[in-house]
Amino acid sequence: MAATRRYAMTGGGRRTTKWRWRWRCNPLRRRDDVLEAWLVLAVWTLIAVGGTLAGVLTAGAADAVFAQQRAERTPVRAVLLTDIPRAAAKSYRAVAKVRWTAPDGSVRADKTLVHYGLKAGSRIVVWTNERGNLTTEPPSRTVAAVDAGLWGTVAALAVSGVALGAGRAARWGLDRRRIFQWGREWDLVGPHWGHKTG
Repeated sequence: MAATRRYAMTGGGRRTTKWRWRWRCNPLRRRDDVLEAWLVLAVWTLIAVGGTLAGVLTAGAADAVFAQQRAERTPVRAVLLTDIPRAAAKSYRAVAKVRWTAPDGSVRADKTLVHYGLKAGSRIVVWTNERGNLTTEPPSRTVAAVDAGLWGTVAALAVSGVALGAGRAARWGLDRRRIFQWGREWDLVGPHWGHKTG
């Protein structure tokens, strides 16, 4: 999105920048020039305010989800029920059956990912939700802060990209209309011009 400025040539052939030329009173300024100036202002305002707001709200929401996960999930001691032999596979974890005691005192068993090379009877730590079922480990505060920041950045960039795209499309429409108007005006003026200079 180009800034609202126009370049003018000085007597020495140097270009000088005329800032805010679309906002100044000028007999050559068209209604579409004013519309374009407002459009550019609206797009940059939307990027600055909307992008920032979307980023902050998204980061806050993601951080709240991660904090809720940390509050709801608890580490529990479990016993491995099967041997996990060392493997030459690229993955460093395998699915194995484990047994643990839920908060209500009931003994439960389920499958989860464990490291290779462990023997049956090994004690490992698993994570459970508030109902005592297995779940994934919640992100640490540091990892959650980084992830929330990344989600916020993605949201801000998405809003900015949509605003820029919409602004480009609107300016393309204005340019098409200006070209059509210039063509119509030239159809009226061109024959007279050619007659006088020919």
